[in-house]
Formats: sequence, structure tokens, C-alpha cells
Amino acid sequence: MELNRRTLLAGAAAAGVTAALSSTAHATGGNRPVKSLFGKLADGTKVYRWSLENGGTRLKVLSYGGIVQSLEIPDRRGRYTNVSLGFDNIEDYVSSSPYFGALIGRYGNRIGKGRFTLDGETYQLSVNDGENSLHGGAKGFDKVVWDVEPFTRGSDVGLHLHYTSVDGEMGYPGTLRTKVTYTLTRHGDWRIDYEATTDKATVVNLTNHVYWNLAGESSGTIYDHELSIAGSRYTPVDSGLIPTGELAKVAGTPFDFRRTKAVGEDIRVPHQQLLYGKGIDHNWVLDKGGTDRPQWVATLRDPSSGRTLKIATTEPGLQFYSGNFLDGTLVGTGGSVYRQGDGLCLETQHFPDSPNHPSFPSTTLRPGQTYRTTTVHSFSA
Repeated sequence: MELNRRTLLAGAAAAGVTAALSSTAHATGGNRPVKSLFGKLADGTKVYRWSLENGGTRLKVLSYGGIVQSLEIPDRRGRYTNVSLGFDNIEDYVSSSPYFGALIGRYGNRIGKGRFTLDGETYQLSVNDGENSLHGGAKGFDKVVWDVEPFTRGSDVGLHLHYTSVDGEMGYPGTLRTKVTYTLTRHGDWRIDYEATTDKATVVNLTNHVYWNLAGESSGTIYDHELSIAGSRYTPVDSGLIPTGELAKVAGTPFDFRRTKAVGEDIRVPHQQLLYGKGIDHNWVLDKGGTDRPQWVATLRDPSSGRTLKIATTEPGLQFYSGNFLDGTLVGTGGSVYRQGDGLCLETQHFPDSPNHPSFPSTTLRPGQTYRTTTVHSFSA
């Protein structure tokens, strides 16, 4: 089963829906993005930071990895803080980052044993997570320098990010031409539109890996954040965090977020899936499935500040990761050490290991097709 027409056309059908989705932020006009030097890689390549502001949201993005280095929103009293985990220097992003804020590709999440078969040919990918391939391999899209083009469009501002992944890079077939658009709308929404084309049959699953802490990136754990996810099933995993193929019901498990509850409410329950992940690191099967237009799938709220994040997407899945592997060895932008649970990820996606599970929504992309997906993040307090 391959990417269906609904998925391939999602970006086009989704154009213009952000304004309809957004009713939570003050509408203002934004200024053109501002470029500044952030640092240099070991080979001398310059890494730039782009600063955007619109509708009450402030966003800073690096050309390295398409990384969201900072995202600031106000609380109920109008006080701004950065709600995304990250670093204040390029060296830490290169040497130590657990994908803070990064664009993920070619394939977000895990592929079992780093191997899949397509059209009768087996491909061996870069293995970088035990025996598995994670987030595109040892040098995924999070570790390359993207070409960045700023834009203003009406009352919106944003960045077009371009990267061409050559045939065979990290073991993937086909030359993949990727364009990702970050838009800050006049309502303060952060919208991501993903596009990709290939010259050879391949698999693709793009996402973004922001670690959220709506109380502020150096404020402690997210266990008191309140979360709801519109998903009645999830994909259980084995000890290597590879899906078993089952679409299990969340009812009666710690994975039931159909009603809003605190992230930490059930995170210490002795459930085998939580033991495998050292917390939550699982894909939700969204009730809506893959859709032409972004639909609301998750809401995250920090009771202390009132800050609220709502996520709408065209994707069929959502990976909820509760920051289980933050181990106190990383110092963030606010000068504090990040420990387990100090941030969480809500990654819109197709399912992990889909190339090895024909029953999962397909991630196959062929020449002549265009991969398109859209995710919208809306903020309020």
C-alpha cells in the first residue's frame, strides 16, 4: 500500500486553512525575518539564525538542521518565555543534541534493523540506535545545513528551507528534493508545510522534533502539563521500540489521553510498554486518519502559566515522547541542566517502521508524485 492521493495532495488542499483553524491569538503584522551568524561548523561552514516575529509568537530557526532554537510565547499575564528546549551554541547541537527542535528525515522515527524491502530490492540503512535506524540515520536531515529563503506573504512571514538528499545517502534510494516551509501567521500560529519529490521509488516520513515545556525551557518537568490526544489506539513496541504491528486500544492503559489528564498521572505505572520506553515513547493512531486538511489532534496546557498549545495535522500518527533519555548531562539555553521529563515531543508523522508493516499507512513515494503534509501549532494563554 502506497501513499494515497489524499496524503499526496494534503499540502495543496490545506493551503489557507490556518486562518480558519486559528482563533486563539492576537492578529498582528510581522516584519521580514532577520538573519544573523550563529556559529561555524568544524569545516568552516557558517550557520545562520533567522529571527521571526508575528501575531505574538517569536521564533528563531537555524540553517543547521532547520532547528527551532527558540520559540517564545506569552503567558496569561503577557510575560514571554522560550518554551522549546535547546542550546545557545552550535557546538552542542553538533556534538550532543538529542534532536532538539530539528527537522527530521528522511524517515522520522525508527526502522527495524535499519532495513526494508521495496519493489523486491532490500535496502540497508545507516544504523544508529542499537540495531535500528533512527530519524534518518547517523547523518539525518537534522545534521545538514539547509538553504534558507525568507519570505513575507500578506500578513504572514516565514522561511523556505531546501535540501537535496542524493541517491544512496544513509542507504536510502533515490535523490530526494525536499522543501519545508515554516510560517508564522498573523494569528501567531507556527505552520509547517513539508514537500518532497524523488527520481526513484523510496520511503519518506518528515517531522519536527521540538521539545516543549510551556512553563519555560528551564523550569523543571512537564509532568504537570495537561494533555489530550484524539487517538483511541496506539502502536505497541518491542524492547527495541519497534512496533509489533498491533494497533492496540488505549482504553484501560496509561496511554489513554482521550480525556485531558496530567502527563505524569500514569507515567510511573508498572506497564511493560512504559518499561520498554523508560516512559512514553510511542505512536498514537489518530482517530481521524490521514486527511486532506489539518485537523485538531492534541492539546497541551501548562496550568501554572496558562500557556496552551493546540496541534492540527494532516498526518495519521503522533509520536508522544516524554523526554525519558534526558539525563542531566546537557545544559540548555537558560543555563539549567536538562533532566528526565524536562520537555516532551509531539511529533506528527506516519507510523514508525511502516516500510516493514504493509498494514500501516504507506510511506512509499514514487517518481511523479509529490509528498505533502501540513502541521499547525496554535498558541494561547
